[in-house]
Amino acid sequence: MGSTVLSLRIDGELLDRLRHHAARRGMSVQDYVVRTLIRDDFDERFNAAVDETEKFYGLT
Repeated sequence: MGSTVLSLRIDGELLDRLRHHAARRGMSVQDYVVRTLIRDDFDERFNAAVDETEKFYGLT
């Protein structure tokens, strides 16, 4: 899978918090943000799958 560049404009306070969170985990800010986005995407897809399963079995 290839990669694409995504440029973000964020405020300095948020960047400082991201640096702090990333440093606690021994990660770069870029790796921390990407991992956070991947985790959030997984959560959304998982919840959608659960909703579809519940609809299929008539649980909702």
